[in-house]
Amino acid sequence: MIMTVLLSDPRIAAITARETGEPLVDAAEVPELRADADPPGSLVRQGVLERLLVAQAALPAGLRLLIHEGYRSPGVQHRYFSDYREQLRARYPGWTGERLHTEASKFVSPPDVAPHCTGGAVDLTLATATGARLDMGTAINASPEASANACYTAATSISPEARSNRDMLAAALAGAGLINYPTEWWHWSYGERYWAYTTGRPATVYAAVSPREHEERPL
Repeated sequence: MIMTVLLSDPRIAAITARETGEPLVDAAEVPELRADADPPGSLVRQGVLERLLVAQAALPAGLRLLIHEGYRSPGVQHRYFSDYREQLRARYPGWTGERLHTEASKFVSPPDVAPHCTGGAVDLTLATATGARLDMGTAINASPEASANACYTAATSISPEARSNRDMLAAALAGAGLINYPTEWWHWSYGERYWAYTTGRPATVYAAVSPREHEERPL
């Protein structure tokens, strides 16, 4: 599957950003889930957490959603995007600034539309109840260059076992109302601009926030 709409597409930025005021909550405090991040990386919006729990309940016994990263501050997002764009510039010196921006958005969102900065996105995988990660074909955060595009959700270059595991993860998360960014099998979201565009909504549920603006509420 080839991605047709990237986060750099002007149609994503054109989505109206609205905010419900829903709090950020710490997914690491929820016993049904696993997380290998501490706050703020383990923070997600309350509505995202509720959907993750629905997805968790749909998984076979003995498997857990393992959260790698949820909320990301705008400053960190800007650094990630700039660093990756410069890596691409060094590797492909003939690329224009526009192409660098577009290609970088396949792996790191442009800061002005970044799903993670809203608390509405989460990077995650599958693990056993004891924490052993399932084979998903690549590591989380494997770039298109490093993985030869095997990081794309629908990549055909991965093993049958990895394909089955990705399909199981996708079925559970999509069934709970989250959407995937197809260049990253691990990236799922709800309520932000990419979700709004994909689902035909005119506006977001969540806008970019800082933890100070939305009190972290333990469960």
